[in-house]
Amino acid sequence: MELGLKNKVAFVAASSQGLGKAVALELAKEGCRVIINGRKKESLLRTKQQIEQETGSHVLALVGDLSVAGDRKQIINDALKAYDGIDILVTNTGGPPSGKFESFAEEDWDNAYKSLLASAVGLINGFLPAMKQKHWGRIIAITSQAVKQPVNNLILSNSVRASVAGLIKTLSIELGQYSITVNNVMPGYTETDRLKHLAQNNPSFESSAKAEIPLQRFGKPEEFAAAVTFLASERAGFITGVSLAVDGGWVKSLL
Repeated sequence: MELGLKNKVAFVAASSQGLGKAVALELAKEGCRVIINGRKKESLLRTKQQIEQETGSHVLALVGDLSVAGDRKQIINDALKAYDGIDILVTNTGGPPSGKFESFAEEDWDNAYKSLLASAVGLINGFLPAMKQKHWGRIIAITSQAVKQPVNNLILSNSVRASVAGLIKTLSIELGQYSITVNNVMPGYTETDRLKHLAQNNPSFESSAKAEIPLQRFGKPEEFAAAVTFLASERAGFITGVSLAVDGGWVKSLL
């Protein structure tokens, strides 16, 4: 299937590792000019080199913490200096700490807001004008299966990621007139380094988690990346405002 992504410019947040990296790699394979971002320069440059070697595409790597307003502004400015605008924006961030309500202070809630919601709002603000001018764009948020079905011991993620889903749904209504689609993709348990680390520290986690998944396995990063890449494509031009679970059937809600 021809996805119509050749020479599209895509910014993928938090893409030095994990799901963000998988998405950036998949978009580059489809011919996108990819901008990647991460807080650690060394790992970001390794990812840049890997994507360029595997795809032959040039990758722009921008170091910075998207939860920090100053870093975020500089990253947006550098991206817009390199390209007149971007066509595809994938917002993404690592998960906040696990724990129950009483284990967190007000500062922890502030940090979760800055990391999960403020970073997405800031990136959309920065890149939206060029999309509106082109009358074409794709905005895709990577959140979590917790948006549809809360996960035990993840109150920060359950609460704040749900606000990102509300943002995305509302933007899909506001931006449809500009031919900009806005969607939310919710990963389930996927074989990233973070999940492997969790399984190593909790021997019973893997078996209990897989028992909740109808497909009885964890997802692969490339499977998740394929879903995001399709939503970024020309072929997905009539899909907007959806929250798509890529979770092997873990979410049990009807809608």
